[in-house]
Amino acid sequence: MPGSSQHSAPNPDRVNGAGIAATAEYEAGPFSAWQKKMVPVLFILPGLILSAFIIIYPVWELIQTSLRKVTRFGKVTKLNDFANFEAVFSDNLFQEAAIRSVWWTLLVVGGTLICAAGIALILNEKFHGRAIARVIIMLPWSVSLSLLTVVWRWALNGETGYLNHLLEQLGVIDGPVVWLASGSTAFTVMILIGIIVSIPFTTTIFLGGLSSLPGDLYEAARMEGASHWHCFKTITVPMMQPYVNIAIVLNVIYVFNSFPIIWILTEGGPANSTDILVTYLYKIAFKYGKLGEASVVSLLMFVFLLAFAALYLRLVSKDEANA
Repeated sequence: MPGSSQHSAPNPDRVNGAGIAATAEYEAGPFSAWQKKMVPVLFILPGLILSAFIIIYPVWELIQTSLRKVTRFGKVTKLNDFANFEAVFSDNLFQEAAIRSVWWTLLVVGGTLICAAGIALILNEKFHGRAIARVIIMLPWSVSLSLLTVVWRWALNGETGYLNHLLEQLGVIDGPVVWLASGSTAFTVMILIGIIVSIPFTTTIFLGGLSSLPGDLYEAARMEGASHWHCFKTITVPMMQPYVNIAIVLNVIYVFNSFPIIWILTEGGPANSTDILVTYLYKIAFKYGKLGEASVVSLLMFVFLLAFAALYLRLVSKDEANA
């Protein structure tokens, strides 16, 4: 219209050309290839510095404390020629707790992965009430592990526990069973509880992986006549491998350091027969005041988990490269 101001719309070709020219100018500019590679590092550098401080400083303090004599009141004194290491390695309770920690981690993580995989596969299928079922599975994850363990301790009570009452009503047992009085029975019960409380987190990981798998692959496989088992073996298992790796690493770290289940149920008893490294560490540090030896145990646990994570990720990367 006459007298109205008109603004011409930007030309897309001109805008794209300007962007391409700017990119070409950046690539051909005064920046070297090394400088361009360092740009992403600069963005994450503050986080790296903070993480390094949070991790490296405590580890350095552990090393210093483990090599020195520490009084019961926490005063660090002179070097003691690896006396703390000798005391820890010569302690039979440490050796038993270390072996028990390995079994505890293997059985809990293995049982969790198997159960969570089955539950995730079921919840990934379409059925009426699937959303409610998913919420029910996830709810225990929102509850404190210490609170869950307190409930389990009440349920396992030999006289008034609900578990004994339920089993008696079902005719499974004739009389009350003191579940936590024997080391072998108590440790077995703890493993089962560890599996139960670890299932929600692992199921969430597997459900996220299953939801991200492309459905057209399954449709193409079924059109070729593939069975459900063949689809699971050739499509689901290989494509879920990254999520399985994440679940294994995180569960090993969490379970290996799991303190509330064993401590609240038995405090490592009876007669230290259910101690793992983390409860053994707590006892020698805060019950017996052996802070130097406790630093050795903490350092060994850190090295073990770090070595496991590095070795496992290296093996996974090697398998992926060979594939």
